[in-house]
Amino acid sequence: ALLLEAELLQGRYERPVRAPTIEKVFDAYIDNLQADGKAAKTLAKVQLVRRRVLELAGQRGTTSIMSVDLKFVDAYRSWRSKSAKPPAPKTIANELMFIRIVVNFGLSRGMIRRDPLKGLKVKKARPRSQPCWSHNEVETILAAARGPHLASLVLLAETGMRVGELRWLTWADIDLRLGVVKIQPKDAWQPKTGDQRVIPMSPRVRASLSALPRRCRWVVTAAPSSLYPDGKHQISERRLLEYLKRVLKRLRLKGHLHTFRHAFISHALTRGIPEAIVRKWVGHVDAEILKHYTHIADAASQAAMQRLAEADRQPLQQREARDGPENSDS
Repeated sequence: ALLLEAELLQGRYERPVRAPTIEKVFDAYIDNLQADGKAAKTLAKVQLVRRRVLELAGQRGTTSIMSVDLKFVDAYRSWRSKSAKPPAPKTIANELMFIRIVVNFGLSRGMIRRDPLKGLKVKKARPRSQPCWSHNEVETILAAARGPHLASLVLLAETGMRVGELRWLTWADIDLRLGVVKIQPKDAWQPKTGDQRVIPMSPRVRASLSALPRRCRWVVTAAPSSLYPDGKHQISERRLLEYLKRVLKRLRLKGHLHTFRHAFISHALTRGIPEAIVRKWVGHVDAEILKHYTHIADAASQAAMQRLAEADRQPLQQREARDGPENSDS
């Protein structure tokens, strides 16, 4: 009581502040993301985690952000892994990282004074093995593709761009004179991790772009529909994937739209393109992730060793032909 009285007299007493609710901190963080112009996909992910955190908190009878502590995280991990359709470990790890980020946001904004997640360590999930096509397989897929989707698949295969970047590609991003494709933000969209870059056109990309009609703002457009009878609207990632799956089924191959990016990076690296240039073309790729893009490097390495061995054998065979096998070991 004496210490409290001294603090009151000296003006050092701070009235205890009630911690805000989970909902309030999440909403403040989402507002901040919107103000920063983050992509709709990022906002949707955070909002999904928000709903799940609030659902679990409701089951545990709590609303305070301070209740999102280490025990809560353990319960969240267990709850998500026991759901009807358990997500991949990587998905759960990403959701835990979002929770960590939201709590950090609350601390940075003075909404909370103590870190309820102090000591939290989110284990990085092991990357799952992803399909990756060889260069010949990519050529086979493009040869089998037909119709309006072909241009989209050519651009994915020959630039290494992401599907979202293709969807938001406008004619203002295309410079046929310089022979480059620009990946740059738009009013309602920005590239993943803020990647802004310039990708040089291959001859096939240049030919494909030169042949496309400039009917609207978008480079590649979806087919006409009842909702958009003129067809001047952005492609649907779902419809493009459905078409690719039909082509892959005929060819008995596995993969998805992002596999074109894997294949492009792998092909570029195994053809001897420096890693720095590949990164410049495709944007942000973590060094650890880059290792998983080089699935076919071993095959290329084996082929190179075979060529080296054959080159070494040729002088030996020439000496044997000239001097005879008994004199070839001199």
